[in-house]
Amino acid sequence: MSRAVNNIPDWRITLDGVDLSDRIRPRLISLTLSEKRGDEADQLDIVLSDHDGMLGIPPEGAVLHLQLGWKQGRDVTPGLIDKGSFKVDDVSHSGPPDQITIRARAADFTSEIRNRRSQSWSATTLGAVLTEVAERNGLAASIAPAMASIALPTATQSRESDVAFLRRLGRENDAVATIKAGQLIFVPKGAGTNAQGIALHTLTIRRRDGDRHMWQRQKRDGQEGATASWHDKKAAKRKSVTVGESDGAKKLRKVYPDEASAKRAAASESARLKRAPETLDLTLALGRPDAYPEGRVNVVGFKPGIDGGSWLIFEVTHRLDKNGGFRTDLRIETATSA
Repeated sequence: MSRAVNNIPDWRITLDGVDLSDRIRPRLISLTLSEKRGDEADQLDIVLSDHDGMLGIPPEGAVLHLQLGWKQGRDVTPGLIDKGSFKVDDVSHSGPPDQITIRARAADFTSEIRNRRSQSWSATTLGAVLTEVAERNGLAASIAPAMASIALPTATQSRESDVAFLRRLGRENDAVATIKAGQLIFVPKGAGTNAQGIALHTLTIRRRDGDRHMWQRQKRDGQEGATASWHDKKAAKRKSVTVGESDGAKKLRKVYPDEASAKRAAASESARLKRAPETLDLTLALGRPDAYPEGRVNVVGFKPGIDGGSWLIFEVTHRLDKNGGFRTDLRIETATSA
């Protein structure tokens, strides 16, 4: 009779390049990593026991690098997956029992990228604007070719941080604008691809893989079109353009500088309105370190109407605890878009 194989999670943490895993492994109370799809910084929270008072407090700004995975087990893939670098922001010490809590955020989200600035561009492309924003923040630009070539007669950043500016460009172009691993990534929302158009790994999640799930379908608001206004300088008047159903179309508040920009914004909002408003929250008993925001998911063993659909990850939370548990919480939404 074969011996059962225990599921043993694995992880590695370095501090400014020095591997601390073996030193802090016996002190680990919990480790939580939250990965976001949009412009929010990924966040790492670590709670460590300081029962003997021998644990040092990491300095502010120290850089932690994390890898997650499995050492061995059934129904898991052994090996470590790189989850990126995180800059220490907040540290607290509490007790009894004495423990240190460390909060770190994705190292790419520097203070500079959050500073407000003003700048204008004319006769350019979306790719050129994004590349300039990336370069001034020490990032590489990774932009889907179809989006990079979009012509921008004008573009204005008015007292906005680069993060807020990227968020707005993403919203106006129905795109995911995010910063991961030293790259500014700009890809179509719901495409399930990276900036080079290569499909991300598709996860298959069976109901038996999870402890808990919650599926929800929200009522549509009935709007299937959007109207955006733009200022026609030659005619010295405001004009509008509608994408989708004009009857009851949602009116965007912003006035755009040209017709092309207004039309893209209306198309982006119309696509968002038409997406099937279904979400599925999953708690997986065995952690999936290979789950990433914007990755596609196939679900099996739930119910007709849930199985067989195309799902897209928009938030991932990995949790390890002192008892050797490693689980992953997924928030996914229907990937179908207009």
